[in-house]
Amino acid sequence: AVGGPREAMGEPADEAPLLFWAEGPAVSLPQPEPERGGWSLAPGGGGAAWGGPGELPRGPEAEADQIVAVFVVTFDPRSGNMVEWCLPQDIDLEGVEFKSMASGSHKVQSDFIYFRKGLCFGLACFENMPVESELERGARMKSVGILSPSYTLLYRYMHFLENQVRHQLEMPGHYSHLEAFYDDKKGVLSAGKGTASSQPPIHWLPSIHRYMYPEMKITHPAGCMSQFIKFFGEQILILWKFALLRKRILIFSPPPVGVVCYRVYCCCCLANVSLPGIGGTVPESKPFFYVNVADIEMLETEVSYVACTTEKIFEEKRDLYDVYVDNQNVKTHHEHLQPLLKINSADKEKYRRLNDQRQMLMYSQEVEEDCSSCEEDLFILFFMEQNNRIFQTLMEVSASQDKTLTADHARGMGLDPQGDRSFLMDLLEVYGIDVMLVIDNPCCT
Repeated sequence: AVGGPREAMGEPADEAPLLFWAEGPAVSLPQPEPERGGWSLAPGGGGAAWGGPGELPRGPEAEADQIVAVFVVTFDPRSGNMVEWCLPQDIDLEGVEFKSMASGSHKVQSDFIYFRKGLCFGLACFENMPVESELERGARMKSVGILSPSYTLLYRYMHFLENQVRHQLEMPGHYSHLEAFYDDKKGVLSAGKGTASSQPPIHWLPSIHRYMYPEMKITHPAGCMSQFIKFFGEQILILWKFALLRKRILIFSPPPVGVVCYRVYCCCCLANVSLPGIGGTVPESKPFFYVNVADIEMLETEVSYVACTTEKIFEEKRDLYDVYVDNQNVKTHHEHLQPLLKINSADKEKYRRLNDQRQMLMYSQEVEEDCSSCEEDLFILFFMEQNNRIFQTLMEVSASQDKTLTADHARGMGLDPQGDRSFLMDLLEVYGIDVMLVIDNPCCT
């Protein structure tokens, strides 16, 4: 995403890219074109604008390569995880040796890991190769990774990193391919790195009140969103509410962690809103991807994030998260959030509608051979439309004379007046919407 709350109010942050949005129908989204890269603007790169519904933003054809570091991490039987090699040699890679080789990785043959390091996002590919060496205790484990200020271009290099980690396992110490890659793709973080005002913006993905669609299309594999929803079933609606409320969501799963990183990304996608002026004062939905014990200090300062971990110890550190997802079990230790864990009639109806739309889509693809849209489009649009409907209603009520939100309003937003009462109250508080809720609490009647 580009920028934060200050830009939402028309005041760009230092060196933040400017985006000008043409107002159009709330969910008329630009249609992505095949084989086209992502887009985002480099610092000071002027503006891009939508040409109108159905068009891609005018601007760079593809996001410029901006790889700020390349590295090889190895597991040493005597000293543990260590950075074996990197370019540039003076870059701060502290902690990357643990981020790019997830805890428990020795149990899997290969994996990929998305993570965050300071102002950058990282992608590393891991492989575990059996070797006949007592010194290495029968296994050689390495990860090859990259860092970039933008998450949207990491996906391009997955195949290269997979090949390179295999190369490093078979021919340790040969870095010429990685050196050539870095020389070709390197980007500069900032001339005056270290000062906050000169840092490029972090490209969070996705962001509230932005059409993030072109970037979404290129940052996950086909089927990622549908696998996510099949995995969680109706509980997807519970996650949707927590994501919209900007809660700190931590997903636990044993390795491999790559597919869990995609769940983090999908979870952030549930909170998309494309209405202008919504969410300027709330924290962005930040995908932190993989975190481990080395990230505890950083997580203590965060008010909103979605992350995953392979370390069970996190479950005990309740001050770090609001919502803990253990595989398919969603739970919270906050008493006031407990009502949100219950699936209500409106949730069941939404889930049924989502599946109906999916069946219709599959029918049109099979019978009519219409492949113009896909499941990913359907899921992203489904939740964006739902979110837009909620905020559109809330804004209309807050602009009315009596500012009263009734049970009919709740039903019109696709919510259960009683079952979603606490969710609505939290939503009004988080987004600072001035509305009076007059839905009776069932326990008091």
